[in-house]
Amino acid sequence: MSRGKAVIFCAPSGAGKTTIVKHLIETIPNLKFSISATTRAKRAGVEEDGKDYYFLSQADFRKKLEAGELYEWQEVYPGVFYGTLKAEVERLWAEGHHVIFDVDVIGGVNLKEALGDRALSVFVNAESVDVLRERLEKRQTETKESLERRVGKAEAEMQYAEKFDYELINRDLKTAFREAEQVVNDFLK
Repeated sequence: MSRGKAVIFCAPSGAGKTTIVKHLIETIPNLKFSISATTRAKRAGVEEDGKDYYFLSQADFRKKLEAGELYEWQEVYPGVFYGTLKAEVERLWAEGHHVIFDVDVIGGVNLKEALGDRALSVFVNAESVDVLRERLEKRQTETKESLERRVGKAEAEMQYAEKFDYELINRDLKTAFREAEQVVNDFLK
């Protein structure tokens, strides 16, 4: 059995990363999603532990961190931690799969550093901050304040694109799907 590989997808909010990752999981056999750990509260009736995230207390998260059980972690918002459990990745590799990650930008940079040539890092971007703002407004899920916070964070995250192996500009979803499939399939060969 060949050693599993890892594909890391990162993007600012509104770039289409999660949609592209879901498409890749549906279209590329043997590509499995790495479930992240988080200390944030589970959305009742919407999310399941072990399916959407591994929901951990801050104390449990810190124990895993101190024991070196995370490839990467980030305090995304004050008191809210996200991270990649080594056990989750190793489990998927042991089952003979390649692993795909949908993580924040700093997490992606850190994962690439931890996994080296075994990983491909892809930064999904929009043409501009204005396009991201438009997409986030269309979702109608943000307050004016949270929209401005996300847009500000997106502007900062866009500066990291050059740290990734590949930058995919999502102008149109069908084209982005094809480009993502090509890049990922070439890497997994």
